[in-house]
Amino acid sequence: MRAVMYGAGNIGRGFIGQLFASSRYEVTFIDVADNVIDAINRDGRYPVRILSEDAFEDRWVDGVKAVNGNNKEAAALAIAECNVMATAVGVRVLPFIAPVIAAGIKKRLEAGGGALNIIICENLINANKILEGLIKDHLSEEEKCFFDERVGLVEASIGRMVPIQKAEMQDGNPLRVCVEAYGFLPVDKDAFKGEIPQIAGMYPFDNFDFYIQRKLFVHNMGHATCAYFGMVKGDEYIYQTVRRSSILFIAQNAMLESALALSAEFNKPLPDLHFHIRDLLNRFSNKALGDTCARVGGDTARKLGPEDRLVGAIKCCAGQGITPAFISAGAGAALYVHLKEKQLGQNREAAETVLSTISGLARESEEAKRIILFYAMICEGADFKDIIALAAKTGNKQII
Repeated sequence: MRAVMYGAGNIGRGFIGQLFASSRYEVTFIDVADNVIDAINRDGRYPVRILSEDAFEDRWVDGVKAVNGNNKEAAALAIAECNVMATAVGVRVLPFIAPVIAAGIKKRLEAGGGALNIIICENLINANKILEGLIKDHLSEEEKCFFDERVGLVEASIGRMVPIQKAEMQDGNPLRVCVEAYGFLPVDKDAFKGEIPQIAGMYPFDNFDFYIQRKLFVHNMGHATCAYFGMVKGDEYIYQTVRRSSILFIAQNAMLESALALSAEFNKPLPDLHFHIRDLLNRFSNKALGDTCARVGGDTARKLGPEDRLVGAIKCCAGQGITPAFISAGAGAALYVHLKEKQLGQNREAAETVLSTISGLARESEEAKRIILFYAMICEGADFKDIIALAAKTGNKQII
């Protein structure tokens, strides 16, 4: 059996490629990084290092090869001949790989190939619909019919945390990827075409919107809240921020606000979400990962976007009658970091303008006013205890 992993980066090698290989697939990576492609083809294997607080374990991924995505013919042929495929390239790269995927689908049709399921490992709500539109732009009407009948675009929720790989983490092997032990991959059961492939660590679920929103509005939002308050304090690493009781309290309650909303929207047990949050906060504190606030909090404009982890979570709460006070505090910290990084000046007028531009929230909306209120407190150097007190006063007291 053959699998194609489009993207040979941290998630591609450090998670999905490893799952494919452990399920006895011959794995072909597609990427445009010449050094990575050459090393994979030279060695035919690479190590994934599982990090815990006091130990590590190298697990070797064997029987792999790579092709250059710039070689459209070779990449399309790999896609045409595989049994299953995944993408992990980053949201902004999807438009660039769509023509290559389309070329592979054309070859598959010409060869009379069977169903192809593409597992989409991107942090993006409605990633399947977006990728479908991008691919179909390069298909004829006949090819679109084949696509609709035989190609499954399967959303996945990527929970494994993979930090920026530093030279010392590579430990003499540039292909080594250091990751946490968590290896649970929920996917959208209803999106598969034909038989669902058996892949170790992959769990198909119905009603997959819940898992996508849980990842974005609980995991990603909580992680980002830790990062931005950590950056306000001058912390370098996420584990440092989580060890600050005030930041831990803010992040935990922000995650619980999202949990309340998701529990109500999807009729999921709140205790299960609570245990998930406890597990996440414990994983955030893994010092061995060396995960930085800069990585987790990078690209503030996108993360303050209308549907992304912070504003998206605020809207999710509002839709269920939940007051997202602690999430708004996290958004205020993100806004503070954004203005600082862009050197736009720390003042209310600049903050209101930027927030309305990148979040889509009207200046006079309750949501925007609440974010600006917490932003102003951060600008004034308010003690985090005062931020907590205000959030507790205005938020949902049943989660405090």
